[in-house]
Amino acid sequence: MSRIRITGGEWRSRLVQVTDAPGLRPTPDRVRETLFNWLGQDLGGLSCLDLFAGSGILGFEAASRGADYVALVERARPAFAALKKHAEGFACPRLELFCCDALKFAPPSGRRFDLLFLDPPYGQGWLSRVESRLDELAAPCARLYAEAEMPLEKLGRWTVTKQGRAGQVFFHLLEQA
Repeated sequence: MSRIRITGGEWRSRLVQVTDAPGLRPTPDRVRETLFNWLGQDLGGLSCLDLFAGSGILGFEAASRGADYVALVERARPAFAALKKHAEGFACPRLELFCCDALKFAPPSGRRFDLLFLDPPYGQGWLSRVESRLDELAAPCARLYAEAEMPLEKLGRWTVTKQGRAGQVFFHLLEQA
């Protein structure tokens, strides 16, 4: 079991335990710092979805930076149990957790999201499989953050506006054309 640190906001420097689970690779600190430099440090007013939550670090970073609402979706029971434990430790009513498959996730009250984090397990085609759901999950003018094992150019109606690479990870910020 390893630990990662929240890099900004009200929970800056708090540690999150990472459960050993197949396909779980938490977004590295340097990549998260770059992401939140792109997005801005204050996410107040935004509704966020961490669709392949894993360790939950992207969702926790968003909540730490003031997002109004953060939904974290994780289907693997051991990872979800760890996620739930951490969320309880933050005692934050703006976090809501869902233990289900990303393709079956139904947002409460038909909610749509301003910012979607898509960091699925690699080599399983998740990004192309979830692409058809993006329009129903995303609010108008939503932005997507996606990590993949290869560079992306677009995902559905969203086009890459910023990108980077850290080791084997290609990370992208996408906006609607």
